[in-house]
Parts: sequence; structure tokens; C-alpha cells
Amino acid sequence: MKKKRKSALLEFTAKGIYCAQAKVYLDPWRGVDKAIISHGHADHARWGSKHYITQEHNVPILQARLGDLHYEGKAYGDPFTINGVKFSFHPAGHVPGSSQIRVEYKGEVWVFTGDYKVQEDGISTPFEPVRCHTFITECTFGLPVFQWAPPASVHEQINSWWAKNSATKTTSLLMGYSLGKAQRLLKHLDPSIGKIFTHGATEKMTQVLRQYIDFPATELITRETTKKDIEGHLVLAPPAVMGSSWAKKLGQHATGYASGWMAFRGARRRRAVDKAFVLSDHADWQGLLSAIKATGCENVITTHGYTELFAQYLNEQGWNARTEKTQYEAETLEAEVVES
Repeated sequence: MKKKRKSALLEFTAKGIYCAQAKVYLDPWRGVDKAIISHGHADHARWGSKHYITQEHNVPILQARLGDLHYEGKAYGDPFTINGVKFSFHPAGHVPGSSQIRVEYKGEVWVFTGDYKVQEDGISTPFEPVRCHTFITECTFGLPVFQWAPPASVHEQINSWWAKNSATKTTSLLMGYSLGKAQRLLKHLDPSIGKIFTHGATEKMTQVLRQYIDFPATELITRETTKKDIEGHLVLAPPAVMGSSWAKKLGQHATGYASGWMAFRGARRRRAVDKAFVLSDHADWQGLLSAIKATGCENVITTHGYTELFAQYLNEQGWNARTEKTQYEAETLEAEVVES
């Protein structure tokens, strides 16, 4: 008689990553009864589920993005059990409120990372390795070419660029995703150079996070804001404004874009920005490898990014690695939807 094959603790299904024993989904891409959410970005936190469980600081972010739904917040490291399965959230360092999700059942431990980075950004709870048997990892920047510079040096570049523009009364339009990247940029801007104005989508998420994080003052751009008001100052906005009628109303301005993809010259040309800043909220090549090693895991599942190449490399290094398809988009060069 053949031995019955042991089912996986987490399975990849048409609705998302599923824990059958607990009957819950992790970051589902379709509406389900119960969803455990790693962070607030739209590809991981989608509308339509009946009940959401997430890290407590992510609750107001979900409320702002998804509306008045049923949320349950948990502190980092605070375990909760569903039908014998123990879950807990652990810092992912990706954006404020982001978490790795630890899943344990009968001594077997899996960790789903969602998205993560190992560099500290000054606004997110820093990444903490979690010991496990199976590690589900993104690999958005899973190639050796991606090696991030120290964040402090990038922020210095940004402030120098702004100061140079300000000296010629040129407005600086700095673009980054409205949740996480924009606030990371804001946290390290030098207010002594000038005022910091914001697009509505950026301001919305910044106001949500001000209850946890001390940011420089910002001014929302409205219909009443004139070109003279913002001349020589800095405007924080999502990438979607690039080349838009909204951006044209700013008058003479220089454009800057903060993204890990700016490491590629081709990507810089594609976005047609004046200044590119290599700054990502995802782990670089060494960050991915160090995070995986720190878990002590035997098995690795790569979910979005350079999945095949990264899994192949991990197998060559002695891990049992494979890929799984998901609907997570990671950090792309495409314009995010603007919520004005």
C-alpha cells in the first residue's frame, strides 16, 4: 500500500495562498471569507473579503484603501490560533505595517514574506529573520546586478538635487508610490531647502501614517495652488502624474523618480525623467540571500520577480527551491492608480 502523500501546509490556489487546516488565505487576489494580509499595497490587499486579519498598524492603511470592512489587528509577534494552526506577524521592513506571516502546525513552520527589504528606511519596523522550514519569498530584484547603495547617500543626492533646482527657482517633482516610498522620501527631505507640497494620493496616505511617524510638514496641492506658490519648492507625487495635465500645471519643473529599477539606464530612458534615484522598498540580491540564510530554511518558494533564475541559483547553492505563480506585481515601472 502506498503511503498517503502529506499535504502542504500552504497551497497555491486560484484564489491565493491557502491554509486548508485553518481555512484562511494569505494575501488572496480574490474575495474570500477570511484573509490574512501582509501589507497594504493593492496587489496584496484586495477588496472583497469578509474578514481581514493584519498587523495593527496596517489596519488604518487598509481602511483608507479598502473602506469600512471587518478588520482585526495584531501586534508583531502576538500569536493567534485558527483551528490548531498558529499564526503571527513579524516585521518585513517593506513599508509601515508590513509583515511576514509565520504559520505553524504540528511542528512545521512556513513563513510567507509578502514583500520585504533588509535595509532600514526610518519609517518601517526593520526586517526580522524568522526561523522556518519553508520560506516563501519575493525576488523582485533577484539578480546580482541589483546592489543597493546605503540609503543615506541616496537621500543626500535627493536633497542636493532639490537645492540645486531651488537655487534657479525650478520646482522639483519627486515621484514615488503613494504608500511607503513617498513617506520614506518625505522622512528624509530637508525642510530648510523649502516647502514640501503633495499630490492628493500622497497626502492621503501620509496623513494616515502621521499617527505613528513624525514627518516634515506638507502642503496639499489644490485648485487654488498657483505656480508661484510652489516655485522652487518640492512636490511629492505618485508616478502616474508623469506627463499628465496635473504635472503641467506645476509650471517649470524638474522630474525625479525613486525606484530600484532606476539601476537600469533603459528604465531611466523609458520614464524620461531628469534625475533617477536608485531607491527600492524591496531587497536587493544580497538582501534576499541574507534573509533566506537567516531563516535556516530547507525549502524556498519564489513567487514574483526573477523567479526561475533565482530558484535555479538557490538550487545550485543547496536549497530545495521552486517557483509558484501569483498575482503579485511587485515594484514595476508602470504608473500606479492615482487616488485623488
